Amino acid sequence: MKRDLNLSRRTFLKASGGLAFAVAVGSEGLEVVSEAHAKTAQPINAWVRIAPDGTVTILSAGAEMGQGSMTSLPLILAEEMDADWSKVKIEWAPADAQLYGYTNPFGKNRLMWIVGSRAVMLYFDQLRLAGAQVRKVLLANAAEKWGVSPASLRTEPGVVIDPASGRRLTYGEIASFAKVPSPLPAVEKTELKDKSQFRLIGKPVARHDTPLKVSGKAQYAIDVQLPGMVYATARHSPVHGGEPESWNEVKVKSLHGVLGTVRLPDGVAVIADSLPHALAARRALDIKWSKGAAEGYSSETALSETYAKVHADPAAKTQTLDSKGDAKAAFASAAKTYKAEFRSDYGYHAQMEPLNAVARFNAAGDGVEIWEGTQAPDISRNAVAKALGFKPEQVTINQCYMGGGFGRRTIGDYSSEAARIAREVRRPVKLVWTREEDMAHGRFRPQSYQCLEAALDRDGKVAGWQHCVIGDQSNAGVLLWTGIKPYYYQIPNQHIEMRPTSHGVHVIHWRAVGHVFNVFAIESFVDQMAADAGMDPVEFRFQRMSILPRARAVFEKVVQMSDWKAPRPEGRALGISISERSGSLGAGVAEVSLDRASGKIKVHKVWFAVDGGLVVQPEMARANIESGILYGLSSVLHERVTIKGGVVEQSNFHDYLVLRMSDTPEVIETAFVERDAPPSGLGEIGNPWVGAAVANAFYRLTGKRLRHMPFTPARVQEVLKA
Repeated sequence: MKRDLNLSRRTFLKASGGLAFAVAVGSEGLEVVSEAHAKTAQPINAWVRIAPDGTVTILSAGAEMGQGSMTSLPLILAEEMDADWSKVKIEWAPADAQLYGYTNPFGKNRLMWIVGSRAVMLYFDQLRLAGAQVRKVLLANAAEKWGVSPASLRTEPGVVIDPASGRRLTYGEIASFAKVPSPLPAVEKTELKDKSQFRLIGKPVARHDTPLKVSGKAQYAIDVQLPGMVYATARHSPVHGGEPESWNEVKVKSLHGVLGTVRLPDGVAVIADSLPHALAARRALDIKWSKGAAEGYSSETALSETYAKVHADPAAKTQTLDSKGDAKAAFASAAKTYKAEFRSDYGYHAQMEPLNAVARFNAAGDGVEIWEGTQAPDISRNAVAKALGFKPEQVTINQCYMGGGFGRRTIGDYSSEAARIAREVRRPVKLVWTREEDMAHGRFRPQSYQCLEAALDRDGKVAGWQHCVIGDQSNAGVLLWTGIKPYYYQIPNQHIEMRPTSHGVHVIHWRAVGHVFNVFAIESFVDQMAADAGMDPVEFRFQRMSILPRARAVFEKVVQMSDWKAPRPEGRALGISISERSGSLGAGVAEVSLDRASGKIKVHKVWFAVDGGLVVQPEMARANIESGILYGLSSVLHERVTIKGGVVEQSNFHDYLVLRMSDTPEVIETAFVERDAPPSGLGEIGNPWVGAAVANAFYRLTGKRLRHMPFTPARVQEVLKA
């Protein structure tokens, strides 16, 4: 069995001797402290360990699903301590938010969630300070050995150097004799490296996980093998919110290799001696279900009729998201007004790796280990504990790699199921959901209906702005309204609101959350006004939208990249859009053609300019952005979940269509707009702008507007005929 280390503080600090540092959570963030001081310091967050052979071990709190966080976070610390990257070893941090989390930017609690492309931006300053403190201790120990001032010494990767004498000590050599003061010396922000001194940050560095994935050594939860392990799969209520009332247990248990069934809160699990036997038993299940909360629900009816009625109802529950100036007065005095409606369907995460987890109890039954690829190990730990009636400290999460997450792997639901099953059968269990189960019982991006209105003053400038979004908010927080406040346009009079509904359908955050449909509506609406004014859409934004300089800069860059005003080949046109996400701004251009006979849109070329502040790892960031663009194209052109009678109509990738390789653009160019600012999120900025850019290019080809996402061939043909 391959098993990633999930070390306790004591185990880590004792391992292999050498020089060990703890990184404690203080009032100013992360602070490196000695092992002795760690026993009385505030909670421990992460560690650095330097072995006599020069190996530097750094724990990473970054879940790794292909985005590179497991490399980028340790690299930030390694930069400031001047570690030799070739000698850095990276291990997972344990799943304890109080010890290893960052401070929630929207609250005071601590989190380990790797969501919203925020890992680097939230850990950046803290990890730099921690790395600089390690370096300071190394310099002090070398200076004491040589009888010189620490200020007279300098470091190169993995080495302390005395320029006056030419003497050198490797970090490993220092580790063999060094003493760690308690407490450690303070580090001021002024002592951190200037970016001109960076050896790792901003430079191309190979990802830690790539060789492991190429060789097959990278451990996913689905790879885990334990002695005595059995296999399970599940069938959940086809209507969200339903529960199993009875099932043909006797027949299922009589099947070859089947060990039994387990009732779950909203489904039934089957356990067998192999996964094929478990899958066969799942197919044989005949379950009687109670009525679920989504019973009888039709997503298409809700989207085409119900939401418009909610918007028209003055008594509907309304939540104001933003209000400034006097929008009513701006519309009352407007020289011209515009109004448009936009819709978008439910979206499925479509992660490559099926949902799965492994659970094993200890002999006493009062502790459980979970192997899972999770974006939020702290959430999984708490979810498993709640499901079992345990305390979180009774649950150990062994972090694994993930074959995609996109927000789906954040709630620990399937891990909780694995734990319930393992407790029932009293054996280690590997639970694997089928694709059909994941889709039918999915956690979707909510569908939405949006109404936008704009008021132009006598000079043609947009002086008033109203935006209302309606959809299934349930209890999931910010799913409908992220990205709805276009702060990059400083429109003086605005009123933005949400009217939440609930249909009992499971919804959750999805890559870039509400930005996807909100930005589609906003930027399509702006393009509509520009076309009506007979203006270039870029110039309209510059002259009529009170645009911020930062936003203007990314537009100017992408205009240059795409040669915006140059003639295009026959049958092709350009569309442009902008988006913000996690502090980053990006403007993109898409070159599009249309097969009018089939209604198929083809995106040939894409250009994207991004202001993401300091980019820690440019190639990883570029790959993330390109991934987001393709993910966005897939959702814009193909992906839709529909629900009829409360049941999801799609079941696998034959009827839930995703972007194929033949549909990908032949050119994707990404450029970073340099700005002296801390890092901001780049993992999701590539997604939200795509919908409006494609729709705006379609208008230039046809003179017609696409207002319902995705732009399926059938939907396109309807628009062309209208």
